[in-house]
Amino acid sequence: MAALRQVHEKKQPLLSELSRRRKLKMLAEQLPAKSTVLEIGCGDGWFTRGLRALGYEVTSADLTPPADVVGDITRWRELGLAPHSFDAVIALEVIEHVDCIEAMTGLAREDGLIMLSSPEPKWDWAMQVLEFLRLTQKRTSPHNNLTRFEDIPLQPVLLKRQAIIHQVGIFRNRAKG
Repeated sequence: MAALRQVHEKKQPLLSELSRRRKLKMLAEQLPAKSTVLEIGCGDGWFTRGLRALGYEVTSADLTPPADVVGDITRWRELGLAPHSFDAVIALEVIEHVDCIEAMTGLAREDGLIMLSSPEPKWDWAMQVLEFLRLTQKRTSPHNNLTRFEDIPLQPVLLKRQAIIHQVGIFRNRAKG
């Protein structure tokens, strides 16, 4: 994990930096090396760089460059992405902005992994306080789709609450049917 410290280009607020490292470690513990990964909402690319440093084959997607795939992930077919073509699909701090579960299940292979992170809906106000205090990074758009991970219709592999206010989940993609 020491090599992962070098993948961040700019310093993040303390809690964001700690959270980033934990998320990389959590996924690496669940996903075999050299797996194919799609990161949705890659932003500055920190997670993509971290996964690549660990040997994963990563495709990044976002609404704006420099992502590998640029556009609305809910229209993934139009973006040229093949169904069920990734071992894992990741969306960190995305689901609270847009409902992308259907796209993620369409892109992850059968029994592949889906990883999400998001504020716990009833504690989103606390996340806003942490943002105001500059302890976490600032949100990029409103949280119009806050979702409790226990309510997601996928098989949980790992569900974690960080300080009650933040949730991270790794799920098994449902079988095609």
